[in-house]
Amino acid sequence: MTIINLLKKNSFYGLYERKLESQIKKEPLPNHIAIILDGNRRWAKYHIWATRGGHNSGADKAEELLNWIHDLRIKITTLFVLSTENLTRDETEIDNIYSLLERKLEKLYSDSRIHERHMKVKGIGNIEVLPSSLRDILSKLEKTTEEYDSMFLNIAIAYGGQQELVDAIKKISGMVKLGSIDVSDIDERLIESCLYTSHLPQSEPDLILRTSGEKRLSGFLIWQSAYSELVFMDVFWPEFRKIDLMRAIRTYQSRLRRYGK
Repeated sequence: MTIINLLKKNSFYGLYERKLESQIKKEPLPNHIAIILDGNRRWAKYHIWATRGGHNSGADKAEELLNWIHDLRIKITTLFVLSTENLTRDETEIDNIYSLLERKLEKLYSDSRIHERHMKVKGIGNIEVLPSSLRDILSKLEKTTEEYDSMFLNIAIAYGGQQELVDAIKKISGMVKLGSIDVSDIDERLIESCLYTSHLPQSEPDLILRTSGEKRLSGFLIWQSAYSELVFMDVFWPEFRKIDLMRAIRTYQSRLRRYGK
C-alpha cells in the first residue's frame, strides 16, 4: 500500500468511505450502472490546463473506477465516453481523444484485472466511424474477453441513442423484408434484441449517473433508460471519487422503484 493510500485509509476520508460502504451493503445494489463521464474540459479550464489534460485525467479516473465497481460488486457498467455529437468538435481535440482511447484500450488489453475478474468488454456505438487503429484494438479486446460473463464493461464511443434506435429499426425492417418475421412479431423483446446492448444479461441500467452538474441524458440509452433511476452530481468527472459513487448508490437505494405500478 502506498503512503498516499495509507494516509487516505486512516484519514477522515477513509472513515467516511468505510461508513458509506457499510451503509450501502445493507440494501440491494444496482446490477447495472451507467455513467455519463462529463466535465473533463471544464475541469481543465478551471485548473488552467489544456483541454487535453482534462481528457487524460478523466481517462485515468475511468481506470480507477474498475477497482471501485469490483469492490462494490457491480456486475454491469456502461460508460458514455464519446457521443456522435462530440465528433463535430475541433479536429485536433477529437484526434487527441482517439489517441488517448487507443492507448488506454491497449493498456486494458493487458490489464490483469480484466482477465482475473472475467470481465467482458465491448464497444457500443457507431464503431465504423472510428479510426482503423482504434477499431482494431477495440476488436482485439472484445475478442479476448468474449467468453467472460462475470462482469461486463461497455464503452459507448461515437454513441447516439437516436442512431441506436434507427439501426434497430433497420434490422427489424430487414427481417420483415426477408420474411423471417411478420410485422405482428415486433414487440419490446425483439427491439431489445436489436440494440447495441443486446449482449448483456440486463440491458436496462438500474442507475444512470451523470457528473458535472448537467441534468440531462443527452440521448444516452434512450430505450434502456425508461425506468432507470437518475442521479446528477455536481462534480467534474476527473474529480469523481469512490465516495461519490457510493453516495449515488445510497441515493438509488433510498428510492422506491414502482415501474409504473
